Amino acid sequence: MDPEKPELPDGDGLSPVLLYGEFTGAQNRRTRFAVRLTERRLSAQRIAAAPAARSQVLHNLEDCVGCRAFAEQDASDSGAYFSAYFYPLRRRWMSSGAARQRVERCFRVASSQDAQLNLAEAERWARAIRQGCSRPRPHRAGSSPVPRSFALHCAAQFIRQCPGRLDLPSIQSARWTLYDMLPTPGRLLLLLNPHSGKGQGLSLFNSHIQGMLTEAGVPHTLVVTELNPRRELVREADLSQWDAVVIMSGDGLLFEVVNGLMEREDWETAIQTPLGILPGGSGNALAASINHYSGSHAVTGEELLVNCGFLLCKGLVSRLDLASVHMASSQRLFSFLSLAWGFVADVDTESEKYRHVGAARFTLGTLVRLTSLRLYRGRLAYLPAEEPQLQPQSPAEGSPPAHGSSFCSSLLCHPGKASSDQNAAHTLYNSSNSNNATKAKSSESPPAALRGPDDSLLVPLDQPVPGHWTVVKEEEFVLMLAMYQSHLAEDLFAAPESTLSDGLIHLFYVKAGISRAALLRLFLAMEKGVHLTSNCPQLVYVRVRAFRLEPFTPKGVITVDGEVVEYGPVQAQVHNGLGRLVTG
Repeated sequence: MDPEKPELPDGDGLSPVLLYGEFTGAQNRRTRFAVRLTERRLSAQRIAAAPAARSQVLHNLEDCVGCRAFAEQDASDSGAYFSAYFYPLRRRWMSSGAARQRVERCFRVASSQDAQLNLAEAERWARAIRQGCSRPRPHRAGSSPVPRSFALHCAAQFIRQCPGRLDLPSIQSARWTLYDMLPTPGRLLLLLNPHSGKGQGLSLFNSHIQGMLTEAGVPHTLVVTELNPRRELVREADLSQWDAVVIMSGDGLLFEVVNGLMEREDWETAIQTPLGILPGGSGNALAASINHYSGSHAVTGEELLVNCGFLLCKGLVSRLDLASVHMASSQRLFSFLSLAWGFVADVDTESEKYRHVGAARFTLGTLVRLTSLRLYRGRLAYLPAEEPQLQPQSPAEGSPPAHGSSFCSSLLCHPGKASSDQNAAHTLYNSSNSNNATKAKSSESPPAALRGPDDSLLVPLDQPVPGHWTVVKEEEFVLMLAMYQSHLAEDLFAAPESTLSDGLIHLFYVKAGISRAALLRLFLAMEKGVHLTSNCPQLVYVRVRAFRLEPFTPKGVITVDGEVVEYGPVQAQVHNGLGRLVTG
C-alpha cells in the first residue's frame, strides 16, 4: 500500500510516514493493525470500534536488529508475513537499571489473492525496516545520534585528524561524516572457547547469540577452538574471507588473536580487521567496557552477553588503542586491556582455581589475598600525557580500515550480496586443522617480534628513561595497574575517566601503608567507579602515554590482559587507534 500523508508523533516532533498498511496479527487473524513506518519508528495501532481498544505500540528502529519476509508452506494460505526483531531496554524486575529483552512483531499481509503479490509487499516492508534499523539518523537539535561517550570519541578523532579546521560548520559537518563512515561488518569468523568461564560458552551461544545473528541476517562461521593453537590460527588465516573476527570467550582469547594479527607479515592491514567480543569468560573486561561506552546500564552475566550481541549486530566499528609491551628478554607483546603487577596480578592468577564460580572468582580471590597482603619493591617511571607527543603518526592513524570499503556492501547494508544464504551459519571443530577457509600460504618473513609500529617514546630497557619522564622513587608497592579500557572486570569500573580510543594509559598504583580494610573499601568503591574520590592517600592515579616498571622483589607475577608473562623489567607505550573494534 502507498503510505498515508499524516505524520506520526516521534518523540521530539512529527515524522513523515514512509509506509502505511493494515495487516492482521500472525497469531490472531481477526485482530487488525494499522502499521506505520517512519525513519525512526515502527508503530502498530489496533483497529477497533471502541476508542479505548485502539492502543498504539511504538518500536524504535534503533532497537531493531533485522526483519525478514516469508510465506507459509501451506499452499492454501495466500498470505505472507514479515517479522521484525527488537531488543529494547526494559526495566529489570526487582533491580535498578535496564537490560535488553527480545521482542518480535509479526504481521500477516493478505491484501491480494495472489500469494506472490503478498510476498512482494511483505518483502518491501522487511527491506524498509532493515534499511531503517541500519541507517545512521541525524537527530534534531538537543538530541544525540550516539551515546555521549561515542560522540566525544568522534569529536576527538576529528580534532586529531583536522587540527586546522575547528570552525563550527566543519565540526557540524564532521559530526555526521565520522558517524556515517563507520562500516558495518558482514561475514563473521566467530571463535568460541568452550572451556572459558564456567564452561557454558557453547550453550550460551546457542541460546542467545545464534538466533540474534540469524535475525540480523549476519552470515557467520563458528569455530570451536577447543585446545587448538589460537594465535597460530589467526596468524595463518585468510582474512580476506571475513569482514570481522569475533571472540566469544574471556579476555585471554582476544589477547591471543590480537598478537596473532600483529605477528603476521601483513600486520598493518591485518590489525585493522574489526574485532568483536562476546563475554564468555570470567572477567569479560572488554565486553563490560564496550557496554559502558555504548551508554548502556551496567549489567553482568547473560544480560551483558545479550547487550554485546545486540551491539555486534548493529555493526558500528571504532578505533581500538593497543599498547606495545617490551620485556627484558626482548619479547614484544600487544595489549588491549591492562598490565598488572602486585595485588591485582596475584588475585587474577591465584583465583584460577575458582574458575567454576564464574565472575565471583575475583571476589573470592580478593578476600583470600587480603588475609596475607604482600608488598613489592620496585621503581616506576612514566611519561605524563600532558607532555608533547614526539612519535610519528601510527600506521592506523588517519587511514581508513583495510576492509572498510567492503563493509557497507556487506550483508547488513545490502542483504543477499554477502552470501547466497542470508542466514548462513557454519560450525567447525578443530578447525585449525580442518578448515581450509582459514589457511593462508606461508612465506618467509622477518621475526614476528620485529613487527609493529615504532615505539618512539621508549628507549631500550638497559638504558635510563628519558629526562622528561617522571620517576617514582624506589619504594614498596601493593599494586601497579596500567589500563586502556574502562573496566577491569564485569563489575570493576577501574578507569572511570577512560573513553573509547583516548590514546591514554590510565596508570594506578597503591603504595605501602594501606590497611587491609582500606584496600577492601577501595575495591568495593571500584565496583561503582568512585574509588578515585575515596580520598585514599596511598592511591595514585595519573594519565600517561608510556611507562616503565622495574621490579626489585625477586618473586612476583606480571599479567598482560590477564595472561601471565615473564617477570622482570617491562615497559609499554600506547598506540592510539591501531586496531579496530565493533562497538555498536
